[in-house]
Amino acid sequence: MAAFVRVSGPPNGNFLIGYPGISATMPRIEGKVEIRPSVGITAPVNVSLVTISLLRRESIHPSADSVTKKHLAPPRKEITEIVGKEMLLFRCPAGREYEEVISMDLPFVLFIPFGRGGADSSRRVPAASLQLPSRTAETYYELVVTVQQGQQEQRKYSFPAPITRYDTLSTFGMYNRPESAEGVSDHLVSLGISLPRWSYGPLDPVSVYIKLSPNPNWMGKARRVTINKITIGIDEEIIYNHEGDEPQRKVKTLTKRTEAIGVKLPPTGFLTNLGLVFPAKDMRDAEGILPRGKPGLPMYGVTGFTTTANLYKIEYYLTVKAHLASARDIMIRQPIVVCPLDHAGCKEEMEAIEQAAREAVHVNPENPMLPLPSVVRPTDVNALSYLGVAIVGNQKKPLID
Repeated sequence: MAAFVRVSGPPNGNFLIGYPGISATMPRIEGKVEIRPSVGITAPVNVSLVTISLLRRESIHPSADSVTKKHLAPPRKEITEIVGKEMLLFRCPAGREYEEVISMDLPFVLFIPFGRGGADSSRRVPAASLQLPSRTAETYYELVVTVQQGQQEQRKYSFPAPITRYDTLSTFGMYNRPESAEGVSDHLVSLGISLPRWSYGPLDPVSVYIKLSPNPNWMGKARRVTINKITIGIDEEIIYNHEGDEPQRKVKTLTKRTEAIGVKLPPTGFLTNLGLVFPAKDMRDAEGILPRGKPGLPMYGVTGFTTTANLYKIEYYLTVKAHLASARDIMIRQPIVVCPLDHAGCKEEMEAIEQAAREAVHVNPENPMLPLPSVVRPTDVNALSYLGVAIVGNQKKPLID
């Protein structure tokens, strides 16, 4: 007889404990697998083996957003792999085919790789759950419970487990140090840019300091240069199959701003500060209602964010272009990091991350001190009371405490 299987997290909490991407919080999935009879409330279930694992499904279809190309392009490419290790929760004693069970609660903890040690793929921090528009790229996680019931075929039960990464938060110190870059045109003019910080989320202000300087060795020619306009923008670059034979790149400009200047390049150089707002995705529908999120895929305020998965990679660049007369235009593409949370949201998470890191100090990955499994057999005293049933006369009735 088939079993009823479900996975439940800690009381009033989520399965996911800790913050993936931040090793000090020891990210892990905790909970218990509950097995009960599915037909007839008290008929025992035969169980030989129970395991649980975290599975990642990843797929790409770069042409899915084009109706014409979709039919001509190769089919969707998909991979499925176990994240970390599969965990054995129960095995019946040697020499027995199965164990008769009325109720079974099996606690588990699955550690999510947190990036310490080598470039070995099993140690890599898993990419965040994400679904791009038209499903051109997707990363999806699920907890898979495998139950073997005697001679019957193994049954698998899956439960969505969304995973978000927290290593790109714009409040981290490493993103709040100024980044600068320089480009030169015809040996006459150099363009320098400086970003006060370089991680952004939805609706965060993006500010860039720009300096155009003449080459002192060519001052005569440099004086003739006119600065027509300066354009700044943010580009999203998706590289499909980035580790494969034929990577496919798609670049899209998310937002752009042009400032008309129209002045001759002064001998001392030209300084300006330009800014724009990082674009956000409107999550509400036409009636202003937030739709219910898909299980396994969190709702983000941005369409995509900086991430590297096995089949695809998403990168972002801030582009600054100086349009000049009497000299070639100069363009700089500066890599930036895009986070799914805005700056205020990142600030709110910081305290919780510190708290999670303090708690993680007491966790030993080799021996996480799990509660003991609870297995109730038909022969146990008060076995039926675990299912909320009592025998009155010869009849089974709901148990009322």
